[in-house]
Amino acid sequence: MIRKYYSGSLLFTAICLSLGAWLGWELTGTVQGTLGIVWIVLVLGVLEVSLSFDNAVVNATVLRDMDAKWRRRFLTWGIAIAVFGMRIIFPLAIVAIAAMVNPIEAVRLAATEPETYQHIIEGAHVGIAGFGGAFLAMVGLKFFFDSDKEIHWIGVVERQLARLSDVSAIEIGIVLLILYGISTQLPAHDAMTYLVSGIFGLLTYIAVDALGGLLEGPEDATGIVVRSGIASFLYLEVLDASFSFDGVIGAFALSNNLFIIALGLGIGAMFVRSMTVMLVDRGTLAQYRYLEHGAFWAILALAAIMLLSANEKWHIPETITGLIGAVLIGVALWWSMRHNRLHPEDREDVDLNAGADDGDPVLATGERMND
Repeated sequence: MIRKYYSGSLLFTAICLSLGAWLGWELTGTVQGTLGIVWIVLVLGVLEVSLSFDNAVVNATVLRDMDAKWRRRFLTWGIAIAVFGMRIIFPLAIVAIAAMVNPIEAVRLAATEPETYQHIIEGAHVGIAGFGGAFLAMVGLKFFFDSDKEIHWIGVVERQLARLSDVSAIEIGIVLLILYGISTQLPAHDAMTYLVSGIFGLLTYIAVDALGGLLEGPEDATGIVVRSGIASFLYLEVLDASFSFDGVIGAFALSNNLFIIALGLGIGAMFVRSMTVMLVDRGTLAQYRYLEHGAFWAILALAAIMLLSANEKWHIPETITGLIGAVLIGVALWWSMRHNRLHPEDREDVDLNAGADDGDPVLATGERMND
């Protein structure tokens, strides 16, 4: 049953590892060097998957409202955008803009001067941190600043956030204050780059969200507004891009070869998509009511880490970032299973966007558990 979701990812992995072996032999000419590069490709794939559990869950919250046609497009067109767009074209674009060279020269740098290429990419980290961090912060805050959200996991916090949602544009105000506060700790040039990039991250979120509103379809039989497939697809691609920023830069710790990085991160991107489709098809989000909450808390944690990483003194290793997200989602999953055990009557018809606010004692009210 599970094999049908991951057979394509496993085949893609085999192809990427084969290409990695070919590339390793071309670069090193030795069996040991070839095996070393194949190992790096595999490690990058595992690292990308570990960093993207929250991405898969959040993707599933959007994908579940899309029809089968757009789900297929997300898995086909989306993977092409994720692998070739974000893992190859995006880094090349950064180099071309930062070094003020044409795309062909950027490709030449990637192929023949990997150290220079790596230096340029890492030099663009301040702008990437501002843009990606601001966009992800808006994604996370928008989920919690929602007066219609009736199910809360960490109730003592989430209820207050839901009440504050009546304050117009509160999420934008919070993100702007954070951007300004962190920018005061940066050198003048970096501060301006950080602020401008962060503002463009905010504008990108607003534009994508507005597009989704404009393309919303009519209500379905249950009264839920059906969002246009193209709007959801664009939102998912921008979201995936924001998640992948740190992964692309962090991958240079293992290799400065663009093509090795693309192969490894491409494996991870493919597995994330397979995981997303499985979560939707098997109704996992409906079965585990707090799983979505855990993913959005993980997004806020990732956004905070990304925003803070503009200052080198506050950099947190990607491994720690991945562990924070995995722990939050793991605790949310466990808490969901606990709720299902204590409230079996909710198991059949639980809806993450509706229903009574009957969170469990410790996380929902701060009181001692009664079981």
